[in-house]
Amino acid sequence: MDPLLLARWQFGITTVYHFLLVPITIGLSFIVAGFQTAWFRTGDEKYLRLTRFFGDLFLINFALGVVTGIVQEFQFGMNWSAYSRYVGDIFGAPLAMEGLLAFFLESTFLGLWIFGWGRLSKGLHLATIWITATGTLLSAYFILAANSWMQHPVGYEVNAAAGRAELKDIMAVLLNSTNMVTFPHTIAAAFMTAGAFVTGVALWRLLRRGDEDGPTFRTAARVGAVIVLVSGVAVAVSGDAQARLMTQQQPMKMAAAEALFETSQPASFSLFTIGSLNGSKELFSIRVPGLLSFLATGSFDGKVEGINNIQARYVQEYGPGDYTPNTPITYWTFRLMIGLGALAGIAALWFLWALRKGRLPGRLAVTTAILLPFLPLVANSLGWLFTEIGRQPWIVFGLMTTPLGVTPGSSALVVLFTLVGFTLLYGVLGLIEIGLIARRVRAGLAPPEPPAGSHDEGEPALALGY
Repeated sequence: MDPLLLARWQFGITTVYHFLLVPITIGLSFIVAGFQTAWFRTGDEKYLRLTRFFGDLFLINFALGVVTGIVQEFQFGMNWSAYSRYVGDIFGAPLAMEGLLAFFLESTFLGLWIFGWGRLSKGLHLATIWITATGTLLSAYFILAANSWMQHPVGYEVNAAAGRAELKDIMAVLLNSTNMVTFPHTIAAAFMTAGAFVTGVALWRLLRRGDEDGPTFRTAARVGAVIVLVSGVAVAVSGDAQARLMTQQQPMKMAAAEALFETSQPASFSLFTIGSLNGSKELFSIRVPGLLSFLATGSFDGKVEGINNIQARYVQEYGPGDYTPNTPITYWTFRLMIGLGALAGIAALWFLWALRKGRLPGRLAVTTAILLPFLPLVANSLGWLFTEIGRQPWIVFGLMTTPLGVTPGSSALVVLFTLVGFTLLYGVLGLIEIGLIARRVRAGLAPPEPPAGSHDEGEPALALGY
């Protein structure tokens, strides 16, 4: 057993699992804030009921996200101590900012939001959920700044005497050009995921409850579908900018994403490619002429480097070695990410059509809506797999390869034990979350009028009965 391979599997499993929760948390915090704002401005009780309903779902997801996120960060010291020692001075700075500033901001004001019903004025209580939502954005920004530094290291200097990289410019790290395109792309995807979640839940309730709470859930479904469409456009635009920057900074990743083995001008876009088992050459492909050149350079006649040409250049620049990522995985995660995102947008458009003019959607539409939240959710995970696997063999691009980052003398047996332990634990946590969410969704909306004496000054008390 290889400790490096086991450590990579463990980090990959915990990271992908944690990131299933993150986009829903970010997007749902703003959707809940939006529903509460609508209630604050209009006094319409349906928005209050939606705030309480989706607020409970947000809290369940937030709690599980905190637990899994803590374990993920501990791994830097467990299995990747060589990486932490070498670049921790830089990589740790934005993570510290996330923990000390953003996380405390969102957790503090989330507590005020939970327990402030009936104790804070309506306006002040509304502000707490907006500050909480803003805190989730800050958390995402700092964490993405750390990851973007791994993709495109800036603002540092290698101290040969100390044997490590040291931070020289924190603003260069925080304002990294990679983060400037990664952050809006990730946040747009988070809104798309949360919008799909809201739409799926609302349409499922429409199917189960008929017309009893139909108008309220119809509103939620329409809001969610609109968010999916708008954020889907933002994902596409920001993704286009991200692809062009990636072509400049990590041309090997773009070449692997397109299974482009030889430099081409113009370069065609692969709709479908079959390669050798080791991903070293193309056997058959269906391509659109010039489209890859446009996506990578903005010109249909642009030049795009191929895998073989980049490999030869990297050998000269970095020394002997294989600098090619796993091409089949990079290729298919890139396409599946785009395809599932596009399907989510098409489904949202269909649901808006099905809900037009006060109509109830057919059973097929509602049944399909149950699958809608999983489309952008899986696309998010595929996006992260593409981003991280496509960077290999680098743990910090151009600075440190992944094998050099693993803990020296790491025991394969110990890593295997924690890998199995975390996987089983996360499986249990996943079942708990699914059970809590299913239970809350089945319970439906809270009663229009809360029980007398359950809160102060006529304010509703948030239902936390999960």
